[in-house]
Amino acid sequence: MPLTITDAVEIADWELVERFQRTGGPGGQHVNKVSTAVELRFAAARSPNLPADAKARLKTLAGQRWTQHGEVVIIADGHRSQLRNRESARSRLIELIRAALDRPKVRRKTQPTRASKERRLKAKSVRSKIKANRRNTED
Repeated sequence: MPLTITDAVEIADWELVERFQRTGGPGGQHVNKVSTAVELRFAAARSPNLPADAKARLKTLAGQRWTQHGEVVIIADGHRSQLRNRESARSRLIELIRAALDRPKVRRKTQPTRASKERRLKAKSVRSKIKANRRNTED
């Protein structure tokens, strides 16, 4: 079952690898018997479904979760059930990829307006007069 990110982007099953492992945390003695923690690996560098610019942003956003082999590793162990941990890991991956797909707005340089320049110069002159009045003129 493919993982739907947006209407245009879907992650195929072969790009995702899930491993289950034992972990500490909630569960009491049951936690020592069952592998509930999920390690989700997404082969982002090899993914044909992500644009190149999104891959670059994903690498930056993933930080230490990005491996040398170009995989994003997400570990989920907050819940007592394996199913809820799987859902948690997948939802976190979806959020991360959606954030990488958002192109940042391009900042355009603007010139200060004439009125703002005049306000700045007026404030400077007012401050200058205040400081000039502090000086001792009688010597």
